[in-house]
Formats: sequence, C-alpha cells, structure tokens
Amino acid sequence: MGKFGKWLAGGVGWALFGPLGGIVGFGIGAVIETVNDTKTKVAIEGPTTVGDFVASLLVLIAAVIKADGKIMKSELDFVKQYLVRQFGENDAREALHMLRDILERDIPVDDVCYQINYNLDYSSRLTLLQFLFNVSLADGHIHINELRVIEHMADCMGISQNDFRSIKAMYYQDSDSAYKVLGIEKEATNDEIKKAYRRLAVEYHPDKVSYLGEDFQKTANEKFQKLNEAYDKIKKERGIN
Repeated sequence: MGKFGKWLAGGVGWALFGPLGGIVGFGIGAVIETVNDTKTKVAIEGPTTVGDFVASLLVLIAAVIKADGKIMKSELDFVKQYLVRQFGENDAREALHMLRDILERDIPVDDVCYQINYNLDYSSRLTLLQFLFNVSLADGHIHINELRVIEHMADCMGISQNDFRSIKAMYYQDSDSAYKVLGIEKEATNDEIKKAYRRLAVEYHPDKVSYLGEDFQKTANEKFQKLNEAYDKIKKERGIN
C-alpha cells in the first residue's frame, strides 16, 4: 500500500466503518466488516477529515459512473485531474487504481449515503453532490440514469429537495432557472426571495468547506457565484433594491 493508501487508511475516522469502510477497505487492503443493515448508522467521535470526504467521494463517484452502464474515459479523466491537483501524480495514480477496484464492486448506495448523512456536515454534502454533477457532465451530458442515481443519493444523504433543485438548476437551464437556483417558485414575494438568498449564501459559502482544500472550495465558489448571478438577475427583473 503506497503513500495515498496509507494516508487514507490512517487519516479517515468514521469513513472506514460500516458499508463505506467495507468498500474502501477492499481498495486499500484493510479488513473492515461491512454493516449490511441499510438503516444502521455508525457514529464515530471526532471531526470529519479530508480522508473521510475523499473516501465518500470515491465510492459515490463509482456509483455515478456506473449508472448509465458505461465507464467513460472522460469521466475518469475529470476525476484524475482533480486527484492530481489534490495529491500529485503518483498518489493520483494510486487513487485511480482504488477507484477502479471500487468500480468492480456492488455498491450499496443507500447504506453508504445513510452513513455519509449521519457523519458528514451538511455543507460538505452539498459540495459532494455538486462534484458528482460535474463528474456526470464530464462526457458532455448528464445521462438520465445518472441524474436518477444522484437524486436518490441526495435524498439518502438528507439533502433537502430545495437544495437539490438549486444545484440541479446549475446544469439544466430554462426560463425559471434563476428562481430554481434560489430554491423558490417564480411566484415568490420579494421578501421570500431575499430570505432564500440570505439562507443559501450562508449555506454555500466557500469558507464552510475550506478544510477540503482548494478544489472543493472552487466547486463551492461556483455555486456561490451562481447564487449571486441568479439573485442579481431576479432583482433586475423585479426592480428590487
């Protein structure tokens, strides 16, 4: 087991317990007992680490990539670019090998997402969801089966319907996209619009995921910018000061 595997195995806490640990353990040679009860929640004391997040990410990336029945090189390349930026060439190669190992496994998506829901903070879950949309879009379009898997993951991870629709609206543009990005209806009052913007501006602030590194701060910042663009567009349309 190389540097990346040792870092992952030594750095993660709750991620190496339960179904998530069973899958990641396969890739790094760890002996972790898989919890089969889909309603089991594993509570491990201590803050979420980058290792916890990346372990979660690798497993969910594999589930999204497999959703349309094809493993696309463009999607793997997108993931590789992130891993290279985050860990360097050598460790990225090892992480990709781990991802390919995970791709060969049957992934208990519900179990894994319940574990992530219970242990990972909400802002990090939102950033993880947005990253999965980016992976899906890497081949130029989001396959309907990938969208269904991502939506199901969001539900199991405890992400609200409004927040899911808000992130989805970044990738599906229509005449009401600005309202969808803010998670509100077009008929919303000006006060409701301001309230929705203030809530999301706090929820998606890039500083909330600063511990995950520059790449995920950049992902969060993309959402933050979309929120501001949507809010500015609505204000201009309605003449809101």
